[in-house]
Amino acid sequence: MAVERVLSGMRPTGSLHLGHYNGVLKNWIRLQHEHECLFFVADWHALTTHYDSPEIIEESVWEMVIDWLAAGVDPASATIFIQSQVPEHAELHTLLSMVTPLSWLERVPTYKDQQEKLSSKDLSTYGFLGYPLLQSADILIYKATQVPVGEDQIPHIEFTREIARRFNHLYGREPGFEDKAQEAIKKLGKKKSKLYQEMRNAYQESGDEQALESARAMLEEQQNLSLGDTERLLGYLEGGGKIILVEPEYKLAPASKMPGLDGQKMSKSYNNTISLREPAEEVTKKIKTMPTDPARIRRTDPGNPAKCPVWQLHEVYSGNDVQDWVKTGCKAGSIGCIECKQPVIEGVLKELKPMQARAEEYAADPTLVRNIVAEGNEKARKLARETMRDVRDAMGLDYS
Repeated sequence: MAVERVLSGMRPTGSLHLGHYNGVLKNWIRLQHEHECLFFVADWHALTTHYDSPEIIEESVWEMVIDWLAAGVDPASATIFIQSQVPEHAELHTLLSMVTPLSWLERVPTYKDQQEKLSSKDLSTYGFLGYPLLQSADILIYKATQVPVGEDQIPHIEFTREIARRFNHLYGREPGFEDKAQEAIKKLGKKKSKLYQEMRNAYQESGDEQALESARAMLEEQQNLSLGDTERLLGYLEGGGKIILVEPEYKLAPASKMPGLDGQKMSKSYNNTISLREPAEEVTKKIKTMPTDPARIRRTDPGNPAKCPVWQLHEVYSGNDVQDWVKTGCKAGSIGCIECKQPVIEGVLKELKPMQARAEEYAADPTLVRNIVAEGNEKARKLARETMRDVRDAMGLDYS
């Protein structure tokens, strides 16, 4: 079975909050124990919208890595690196830009959406138009097979798949490809060679997807084939050439259930967040001053939890017994709003306490954090260099 390689990144544009923890980091922490994972600081991506305030990015890079480590991202299980420290991303982005139709970039749904949402910024830049292609380069350079995304990012993964397909179609036909594929088939042995040919015919003649999957699985289990031969046979199987860039799949990340302090999605732009390193007294103050059901003017007025932002936090932080107490007490007017908020305060502080303790340790030892990232940069760069050797060779740019 082929190794599943997961890639994901975050833009360093300010403090991380509970929305990031519930929406992204919890998922990363789970994935790092299931697959090979690479998590990167997307500092070049941050420049697409914050090009006029780079100091925010510079300040946020190391703070964000500390937050990741404090939340439980383990450098022994995952590779943590900074995008700009692997210049091969930029090289692949440049080479892919030579073959990417302009219309493909203009039709990416988030292009116009973001321009409208961030109308106060001038986003009519080449970098902003091209950021989905840079995102594709980030993914393709590591031959990532899985990319965890929210639903709004699915078009970006489809775009990346199209780019990989176009590149492989244009450059996957190495000289003597058919002869090399036939030689590689012989290395499978008599029985498996025959089976491979049968499954290839079944797929190419009648579109048998099961035959395609079975043939792929058989090739991935072969120990005696070189990586080049395996890629040739995978390409030959589908009627194309050698697979140079791997088409990734999207892995739908669980939707964050973390509401903001006003009941909307937790977001810096709504000013409704609790940051991961928020002092306990600030957390308490923010939750105590949260709006509640407007129908409850006096303590004894009956309320409706469904109309109260605090109830949404109970759904994240409170068990069934506390939720039942809230529903009964709120509807009967027998508990006050401050009383109702107390279990939420305790739940949030309990979640933040161990993270904040670990964050203090890492913040006190910046050399350790920088060493973790330096090691991650080197691991990532080694993988990126391997892909770029294949890309340059395919494009006739290997002059060694």
